[in-house]
Amino acid sequence: MLLTVVLCLFFLLLLLGVPIFLVLSGLAVMVWVVEGDPLVSLGQQYANHLNSYTLVAVPLFVIAATFMQRGGVARALIDMASAWVGRTRGALGIVCILATAVFAAISGSSVATALAIGAVLIPAMKQRGYPISFATGTIGAGGTLGILIPPSLAMLIYGIIVDESVPRLFLAGVIPGLLQAALLVVYVRYYAVRHDLPVEDPIDRGQFMRANLQALPALLVPIIILGGIYSGLVTISEAAALSAVVSLVVSLTFYREIGLRDVLPILAEGVRQTGVIIFIVLAALTFAHWLTGAGVTRALVGFVEGMELSAWEFLIIANLIMFVLGMFLEVISVILIFVPLVVPVLLQLGINPIHFGVILVVNMEIALLTPPVGLNLFVLKSVADTGIEKVIKGVVPYIGLMLVLLLLITFVPAVSTWLPDLVFGAR
Repeated sequence: MLLTVVLCLFFLLLLLGVPIFLVLSGLAVMVWVVEGDPLVSLGQQYANHLNSYTLVAVPLFVIAATFMQRGGVARALIDMASAWVGRTRGALGIVCILATAVFAAISGSSVATALAIGAVLIPAMKQRGYPISFATGTIGAGGTLGILIPPSLAMLIYGIIVDESVPRLFLAGVIPGLLQAALLVVYVRYYAVRHDLPVEDPIDRGQFMRANLQALPALLVPIIILGGIYSGLVTISEAAALSAVVSLVVSLTFYREIGLRDVLPILAEGVRQTGVIIFIVLAALTFAHWLTGAGVTRALVGFVEGMELSAWEFLIIANLIMFVLGMFLEVISVILIFVPLVVPVLLQLGINPIHFGVILVVNMEIALLTPPVGLNLFVLKSVADTGIEKVIKGVVPYIGLMLVLLLLITFVPAVSTWLPDLVFGAR
């Protein structure tokens, strides 16, 4: 009875537009009180969840992404990409994909990637006569690479929930991320030829070298993060701290689009974003703990056993559920609500959690582009100063391409698991 009431309240509050962290935390407190448990035990539950070395990495990666977003890194990466492909028809679209792929390897955030690259490229694409729907769609789709290519906040939080190796998860996103970038580039090239988009002016060797040298400090960040993790020199949390420090130094000393007076406001913005994420994590984990205790996960496992679903049949159903949830909830909320419920089912059906993590993240990439809650849509609407309908029109072809990628990843697990198994050994 209590479970039915809680689930009804959950969906009702979401429909009323109540923020997800208030919904989850409010319901967690409610069930604690109704079941007669002292509220001090709820505080202890929060403390237990906070006692995680991996969770420390979340605020540090967010702060690093904020410095990179505001510190001039995007412009340097765009100039480097433009130097390489500038004489290709529709070059600015290809530059967008290449720059977002590299920026994703720095920021770990889709929204930060779309915002940083969009703020520079959308005005340039408008000026060169690119359709605004194509420009916003390309940047929105490229921005989703921010949660697939490592480091990824979505992968990090997923790893915390399922108690899985975060370095393995990061590696699992590399090949799917490169495949997605390649698919997007192929579509951009096709669109550019079909619609006769402009060719940029050639640059001389000196300009080519300057553009590449200018981007080298930005490229230091992913090298330090991923090199430190996979060499064993630093842990995930230590790598996150390094990324924050290096991002600050690079932004202040090389690109100089921010000064010392901007550091505290940027830190404050990073801390604010982190506070929202951590609050959602704590509330969702506590709520998931209650759902497990109430027998929901056992009932779900029993249902799957009773239906005699195979692993691939379950993955199809899971994809459909995640697609629908992603239309109404933001990425972290979907991960924190859905994953704790299905982990026992994954174990029961022998589905590799690393494989499922990549499936989940690709679904969340699509969620970032689907109305009514797709965050990248609203970021790009604001940056481009255009109607949301034009942004949605622009992302539709890319959603189709990402669905193709999702099917490939779902039915060919090796796309996700081959690289981590090669580096760490097969399980």
